Amino acid sequence: MTPGRKARFPEILKANETEILTDWMGRQLENIATRRDLIGEDALRQQSRDFLGAFVDTALRGGLDQMHGPHWSGVRDQLSQLSRSRAEQGFSPIETATFVFSLKQPLFARLRAELGHDVQALADETWVATALLDALGLYTTEVYQKGREQVIVRQQSELLELSTPVVKLWEGVLALPLVGTLDSSRAQVVMESLLQEIVDSNASVAIIDITGVPTVDTLVAQHLLKTIAAARLMGADCIISGIRPQIAQTIVHLGVDLGDVLTKASLADALTVALRRTGFVVSRGESDQDAR
Repeated sequence: MTPGRKARFPEILKANETEILTDWMGRQLENIATRRDLIGEDALRQQSRDFLGAFVDTALRGGLDQMHGPHWSGVRDQLSQLSRSRAEQGFSPIETATFVFSLKQPLFARLRAELGHDVQALADETWVATALLDALGLYTTEVYQKGREQVIVRQQSELLELSTPVVKLWEGVLALPLVGTLDSSRAQVVMESLLQEIVDSNASVAIIDITGVPTVDTLVAQHLLKTIAAARLMGADCIISGIRPQIAQTIVHLGVDLGDVLTKASLADALTVALRRTGFVVSRGESDQDAR
């Protein structure tokens, strides 16, 4: 851009806003042809109209080289909301960034129509518009990435909660079936879930079933012992069930001392002990066939 010369593309953009919006929509619909399950045409048109209007108004006020300044905060806010929304909907980074980058061709077509007779002016205006749209497109990608990371963190947290259900088996008896690897973050969720349920149900016995835990190493054993110790402080005894021969050998080989923690081979055995501890008598009743 020639020093002291004011950019003309904002005025050209304003004068041809309707035509540019129509062309831009057509190109976006081509790009999202396989993602119509994620966004409808009406919603896309509204997003495009709102962004283009904010973009035109802000560009007319100047500051075309200050995209990260307060001058462009309104446009950035719109792109932030759009990027986070598309991250949650399942759009890819490319599909999200295309929302901005697909505006280039309709805009450049109008610049050529208006300034084709002046090669230098066309080059200058194209360069300014390109730099601005590239900056906005990169900003969109950056916000999308942060939004996607937040979605992943939230999903991981939800999966942790779902993978550590505390089940009430009987009056005063809880069961915590563990499936998969027990790392530090999951161990914390396990402990919090179990302690909260002990308080809510006033349970006196908690069965921690590790049938679905593939391996037990020193770290896993430490997590279990910490959970058991915390449960005891809350007034509940713990029984570990699901001790398979391989796990028993591993625990002995590692020299892990389970102390006075009661262990059982199966959840059924652990439940029998738990019922007896809580004062219930387990006996085999008369079957329906015998009664007849």
